[in-house]
Amino acid sequence: MVMELRPKSGGFLRPFGCGWFIREFLLGNGPEGAPRIDPERGAPQADINYEYKEALARATARERAERIISKQVVRGVDVTEEFAEEIYQKQLKKVSRKFTHMRYHSFLMYFGVLKRLGWVEVTGRSEDSSIQENYPDAPERLFYRLTVVGRIAADKSWANPLFTLYPEIGPSHMKK
Repeated sequence: MVMELRPKSGGFLRPFGCGWFIREFLLGNGPEGAPRIDPERGAPQADINYEYKEALARATARERAERIISKQVVRGVDVTEEFAEEIYQKQLKKVSRKFTHMRYHSFLMYFGVLKRLGWVEVTGRSEDSSIQENYPDAPERLFYRLTVVGRIAADKSWANPLFTLYPEIGPSHMKK
């Protein structure tokens, strides 16, 4: 029996994709437990990246906890809501934020593709940023929001913005 390992959506080993998360987050929907934001106000790139990684960690912990709870139920253990929450919290602590794959630079490159597509724009709002004492002043944190084009872009386009930006490279990277 042949079993396909690659998931149908969200990329390999990810419960949901980065593009989907960014769109939902900037729409103010608070995806996967992320805070709801004002879509007109937007959010800085660093905050979007942080919430994406935290949402991936929560989803990963939830899936791990569900597997553990399923095994407990099969063994005949009575699993209460409190016990299930305890298992989830333990799994959440175990999830390495590096496990969630995308590093900040990769996120910035991905976000740059969204900017080139015209799907996100600077709102005009910014706030001060700071780094450690011995460094020069940090650049301001710019807030981004979805554009009208970004709001109406198809799910398929959001699933792989790079192929949308460069359609000629898509076929050469697809498995036959």
